[in-house]
Amino acid sequence: MSKIKTKLSVNINKIATLRNARGGNDPDVLLAAKRIEQFGAHGITVHPRPDERHIRFQDVYGLKKMFPENSNTEFNIEGYPSADFLELISMIKPHQVTLVPDPPHVLTSNAGWNVAESSKLLKEVCQKIPYSRISVFIDPKTCTSEDLKALAEIGVQRIELYTENYAKAFSENKNLEFVLSSYKKCAQHAIDCGLQINAGHDLNQLNLGLFIDSVPQVAEVSIGHALISEALYLGLEQTIKNYLKILDR
Repeated sequence: MSKIKTKLSVNINKIATLRNARGGNDPDVLLAAKRIEQFGAHGITVHPRPDERHIRFQDVYGLKKMFPENSNTEFNIEGYPSADFLELISMIKPHQVTLVPDPPHVLTSNAGWNVAESSKLLKEVCQKIPYSRISVFIDPKTCTSEDLKALAEIGVQRIELYTENYAKAFSENKNLEFVLSSYKKCAQHAIDCGLQINAGHDLNQLNLGLFIDSVPQVAEVSIGHALISEALYLGLEQTIKNYLKILDR
């Protein structure tokens, strides 16, 4: 099983949260995104919510100008496919759209799609977004090989592995091998169905290396909360370099 080059997409929601706590434009979300690109990250991820509690819609438009279609830095927008979200996507046309099943009021994305129950919705959404790569957030604990086959058939190009269960097993050192085996099996089933693989949620500098070594098919990791938190101690440039070093090892 050969390891592919895993890319780093930095979720900048937490930078927007800090800005919004005081109003104004400090820290500057767009400037931070530009610095993240300059420091070597391969992509920028945002998750705009209806209440704009972190990323604002004007941020999304500003980021689109920074990372247009021909940019080497990928712009990824994730969210629940509500009518407002799909309207935003149709105007921005990001490189990647990551569909998550969480409703607007939840604190963070904390579950994968129930594919059997949501296949009709997901198929309709795929038909409405022919201009962007579509990734769907799934949990290996509940997503079956039949679910993955169904996702491939309706036009999904990637899945994003929800990695909180792995992160928890790693930090507690409990059932780690068993939990990792579920990710390995899910990843292989996805590859067999012609899907590419992303991963994200609670990944950090401590647990990322083992995960990537164990699931070498991962094309992209999306990391936000941990990376921005670690940057408070190490600085943004050094933190990003640390992640890139882990991915390149």
